[in-house]
Amino acid sequence: MSIPPIGAMPSVSAASFAQPTQAVRPSVGGEADFGTSLGSAIDGLQSMQSTASELAIKAVTGDLADVHDYTIAATQASVAMELTATIRNRAVDAFNEIMRMQG
Repeated sequence: MSIPPIGAMPSVSAASFAQPTQAVRPSVGGEADFGTSLGSAIDGLQSMQSTASELAIKAVTGDLADVHDYTIAATQASVAMELTATIRNRAVDAFNEIMRMQG
């Protein structure tokens, strides 16, 4: 018995939010690069959540041939959301720490 390979899946990683070399090396326009990277990562998250929602509807209505597709999409969206929330929390903590240092 053989198991067919899983097709290519989109991935979200911390690298998709910011390039480490850009964060370490400040340059003119670096803020725009970080903002663009962050914006594209948020768009990717929204796309994953939309795909998971569409597959959930198909699963409930019986139009989905393979339930595993929904399970994988829902898990990817969940992990991406957790990563986004963690990055947001770290950014808020860093901002609060900077504000305490100025006071």
